[in-house]
Amino acid sequence: MNKFVFPMVSGLGAAIAIGILAGAQSFQPEWLFLMAPFGATTVLVFGVPDSPLAQPKNVIAGHVLTAFIGVCFVEFIGVTQLSLAAATGLGVTAMLMTKTTHPPAGANPILIMLAGQSWGFLFTPVLLGAVIIVLVGKAMQKVRIRYI
Repeated sequence: MNKFVFPMVSGLGAAIAIGILAGAQSFQPEWLFLMAPFGATTVLVFGVPDSPLAQPKNVIAGHVLTAFIGVCFVEFIGVTQLSLAAATGLGVTAMLMTKTTHPPAGANPILIMLAGQSWGFLFTPVLLGAVIIVLVGKAMQKVRIRYI
């Protein structure tokens, strides 16, 4: 693939995935569909799709695992400078131990703790958003293979 087509198709894939999530907000305004780490996730999923860090297991499990840690800290420990650091470190450790490392997910505990999110955040935006990004990524890979 030439040096211009792949970046253009990758950017288009990222735009479609984020566009779907942003558009879903219009239909279900009481739910969140976007969070900042998803921007970085799209860089990996669409820009370096063969990277181990961009694989579906890593994207989905990495986001859910670190988000779970963040919510647990909000619910059971509280938010302090020390707990922010501990939750982030625990998230990194958990991803490495489970072989689900996804760097953008490392931001989840910080985001969740600073925003004071609760259990529902695990499902939307975290799980639903990660799954949608992965599905759009898989669709774009098929387009690349078939037409480019």
